Amino acid sequence: MNERKKALPIGVEFFEDFKAKNYYYVDKTAFITEFLETKGIVNLFTRPRRFGKSLNMDMFKSFFEVGTDASLFEGLDISKETELCEQHMGKYPVISLSLKDVEGGDFETAYDCLGMLISAEASRFDFLEESDRLSKVDKKNLQQLIFGDFEKPAFLHGSLKLLSRLLSAHYGRRVVILIDEYDVPLDKAYQDGYYAQMVKLIRSFLSQALKTNKSLDFAVLTGCLRIARESIFTGLNNFKVRSISDVQCAEYFGFTDQEVREMLRYYEVEERFPDMKDWYDGYHFGDVDVYCPWDVINQCDLLRVSKDAPMRSHWENSSSNAIIRDILEDATEATKGEIETLISGEAVEKEIIPELTYTDFGNKNINIRQTYLWSVLYSTGYLTDAGKPEGGRHKLVIPNKEIHRIYENKIRTWFEDQVTGDTGRWERFCKAVKTGDAETVQELFNAFLSESISIRDTAVRKEKKENFFHGLFLGLLRAEGSWIVKSNAESGTGYSDILLIAPREKTGCVIEVKYAENGAFDAALKEATEQIETHEYTAFLRQEGMETIHKYGLACYRKTCRVAYEKE
Repeated sequence: MNERKKALPIGVEFFEDFKAKNYYYVDKTAFITEFLETKGIVNLFTRPRRFGKSLNMDMFKSFFEVGTDASLFEGLDISKETELCEQHMGKYPVISLSLKDVEGGDFETAYDCLGMLISAEASRFDFLEESDRLSKVDKKNLQQLIFGDFEKPAFLHGSLKLLSRLLSAHYGRRVVILIDEYDVPLDKAYQDGYYAQMVKLIRSFLSQALKTNKSLDFAVLTGCLRIARESIFTGLNNFKVRSISDVQCAEYFGFTDQEVREMLRYYEVEERFPDMKDWYDGYHFGDVDVYCPWDVINQCDLLRVSKDAPMRSHWENSSSNAIIRDILEDATEATKGEIETLISGEAVEKEIIPELTYTDFGNKNINIRQTYLWSVLYSTGYLTDAGKPEGGRHKLVIPNKEIHRIYENKIRTWFEDQVTGDTGRWERFCKAVKTGDAETVQELFNAFLSESISIRDTAVRKEKKENFFHGLFLGLLRAEGSWIVKSNAESGTGYSDILLIAPREKTGCVIEVKYAENGAFDAALKEATEQIETHEYTAFLRQEGMETIHKYGLACYRKTCRVAYEKE
């Protein structure tokens, strides 16, 4: 009888659920040991989204909090550290907050969200109302926290410090404060136009709790970005930051080769390891290479159902990718060239700014603005180190196939928007395609290519280059909402690159795209047109009743395209 496999923990953020609901767990509890050996009073870990920050924070809560269930850690790495467990497990009052939902279209809404968060956390400690170690005033303040009475801003600003004082007084020992996604409120505020107000609130909220707070033993914060100390953490002493460049604790965010192999072996799909590595590996944190856990878990879930399941993008769909759009809209010609280099599989060398302030994205100096954008791409996981940084400069590369697809797709979206934004020129292009005006098609597509970000003529496979130009041309046609446009559609005895149907005019087009290696346009055009004829790509259009059929061969090289045309 086959062993019943554990469920995969897709979206699980509560550590206790792994044992209670029998989820597969990649043991990261050794993180607790290394953290206790190297911690400061305030500790910040920055990692891209979906790399296990929230789960690690809940693991900390489960380990340190008074009244913890010690059985949660039985058989895990941390259980071998008996002296450490006796000294620290279940010994601390713990305040645990996630700021990921502190947002709103205006400051007032975000303010209320933070107030509700504090109220919910204070409600976990309503038993303090019966404590004989708290005064009547303390209990009145606790009730105010529980009921969310934050009309006076000063009370919300000092709420975290107040709650830590009440807990410390009751338990007779200092508290642990855990704050997950500390930078999300600032990101949302920047996007919605109330950044200055939110900076003041978060600065005061954190400063009171983390600086000169006698009730604090230690604090741990996580986020994607390291916000500059002068913006948020002014005056903090013993403040330790471990970013993606730091060696300490590097292997506890993300999965290693061995951990991925073990997971695939457990679910009996180990033969797909090369695909997993190609798609989801490639991140270099400190001196460790890691996979994105979100990708691995989601894809493994598909593979356990079907060993032949195609690889999919999971990380991309878990959040918006607005930062890619930002860098493209603000791209200089030099930046465009560097993005072309990245897409072609090469590295770019850049200085990375470790501390960021959102206001610098609006800096009038284009060079400063571009440096900040590269730094954000690196910090948020869209780029990674190709080796060890030297002298503050990093060799940056696209980590893996999934992220590469994001770059290609977002570039195409940007390209389409730029082109269709020039309505007159785009309409001329569409009319030319529909009427068989090959000369105008060639002229306008070349104009579009000159303004776009293309793919460099490097060692990238020919098919990859063809796919890139195929995607650009396809995007232009699909923007014409009244047409039926098919990509890689079966027709005749093969699959044509692009089939277009204009139903009102009963007009169809077949378009075959080739990459002209080393500028050999004539040979590429001949190959394209012969393929259309040999495989009878126009058969589908005739079956659909098209009265006029245009046949286009496209030969593309760098930022130049030649067009061959024939009417059937």
